[in-house]
Amino acid sequence: MPFSSLPTLLAEALSARGYAAPTPVQAAVLEPEAVGRDMIVSAQTGSGKTVAFGLAIAPQLLGEEGTMPPARAPLALAIAPTRELALQVSRELAWLYEKAGARIATCVGGMDASSERRALSRGAHIVVGTPGRLRDHIERGALDLGSLKAVILDEADEMLDMGFREDLEQILDATPDQRRTLLFSATMPKPIVALAKRYQRDALRISTVGEDRGHGDISYQAVTVAPADIENAVVNLLRLHEAESAMLFCATRDNVRHLHASLVERGFAAVALSGEHSQNERNAAMQALRDQRARVCVATDVAARGIDLPTLSLVIHVELPRDAETLQHRSGRTGRAGKKGTAVLIVPFQRKRRVEMMLRGARIAVEWVNAPTADDIRKADRTRLMSMLLETVEVDDDDRALAAQLLEQKSPEDIAAALVKTYRARLPAPEEMLTQGATQPAGKEHHREGFDDVVWFRMDIGRRQNADPRWILPLICRRGHITKNEVGAIRIAPNETMFQIPRAIAGKFMASVKRTEGEEAEGGVRFEAVQGGPEHAAREPRRHNGPAPVRHHPRPTLRKRPN
Repeated sequence: MPFSSLPTLLAEALSARGYAAPTPVQAAVLEPEAVGRDMIVSAQTGSGKTVAFGLAIAPQLLGEEGTMPPARAPLALAIAPTRELALQVSRELAWLYEKAGARIATCVGGMDASSERRALSRGAHIVVGTPGRLRDHIERGALDLGSLKAVILDEADEMLDMGFREDLEQILDATPDQRRTLLFSATMPKPIVALAKRYQRDALRISTVGEDRGHGDISYQAVTVAPADIENAVVNLLRLHEAESAMLFCATRDNVRHLHASLVERGFAAVALSGEHSQNERNAAMQALRDQRARVCVATDVAARGIDLPTLSLVIHVELPRDAETLQHRSGRTGRAGKKGTAVLIVPFQRKRRVEMMLRGARIAVEWVNAPTADDIRKADRTRLMSMLLETVEVDDDDRALAAQLLEQKSPEDIAAALVKTYRARLPAPEEMLTQGATQPAGKEHHREGFDDVVWFRMDIGRRQNADPRWILPLICRRGHITKNEVGAIRIAPNETMFQIPRAIAGKFMASVKRTEGEEAEGGVRFEAVQGGPEHAAREPRRHNGPAPVRHHPRPTLRKRPN
């Protein structure tokens, strides 16, 4: 069903927002067989489902002339799991029905309840809210659902997961029996089936999962790093892409707070969203992202539900999602409305196999890439700067006069160099990755200046314990209080790992190792000096006080470097 067949005022609103044709889910809810019926709809995040249910309920809202009747008790109720999603739904319906004269009231937790009650008393055609706040208004008599003609449950599966089943049932029990019920749910677990069976009649099942964009508009990449390199990888990814807007996902509010503070300290224009922020703080953060005063948002999964930023082109999974569904919900913040987006997973080396299995199960094609280096970023900066400066720009007489004055005092080369320096000065510096260029494969190490006289050390973990130079190097540096440039060749054997330390600092290194012995975070890894190097060590019996213990060597969990 094309948009031209819609009421004139809705078609004009869609055209003004750049909608040329309906998305699959919008077309499906407008089919003749869907008109007036209850529906259960499954659609991908970012597929235009808010506009879809806005169009689907139009016959219940608009009069014969395509406009709204006088605002009294609400005609439609939209329920969403989070404040951000409810506010987003309200904004979408507001522009869609603006020309038709719709009055929309929003009722969400964390906002001024008395102001919401006053808005309801003045009359509203559509009410959008979260379950807890809507139930509160119903119990206080502020929200009258007696005239309701349509109810929309957006992300119903998420609402049940968050414990809103009782609230939803109480709200739905207060609605007229003749209403339409539109249930939007990404998945169909048993509780959703039970809810649909109880509150819907002859519901039409619509699923556009797979025929929507799927993953087509999102390019997935995965970057393997040592745990100590995660924050540096985030910085370099942000600098490499220089996205208009980027969203970074962390698992906890503490980690959101830490990463946000670290990025701001480095010079990024960043905001944070987590459960510890008030609604006013959340609103201010979202507005900063919309008007481009901030370009980076660090968030937890729940806090980011329902966020829709047209300029969002980069999602970074700083901490891995718990499952494929969470991965898709996070990544679905980008790649919307036909625009391209990039989702990057930062994968600690020891978690790579788990991530590969998750991606295979979700049928997501991913490109495994190296973390961007400082040279990669400088090269991208040069390309961006050249492109920006070569663009055609409009200048006025004042601009030309100032340019002439500059040319009288400095050469064009000096002015261009100053312009480049000014541009670079406003950019955060890229980070040197701990694991870049760290080691050579066993037997292939080359001579490095300062490693003519070395002491070999041994660690009691090897290939059978998943030893890998890329996470062993940060471990050596932290335990011995040295830098990566002070570590020579690394050789990994089946049950042990050998590495070089310049003799001049070997004593200091071993003293630091002894002070850090017993640190639980290092998994009990033991270090010892070896006389004669790897060849002698291979023949040298291992010494233990008493019988050799049976030990398990899990891959160490590495802590972040202190700021």
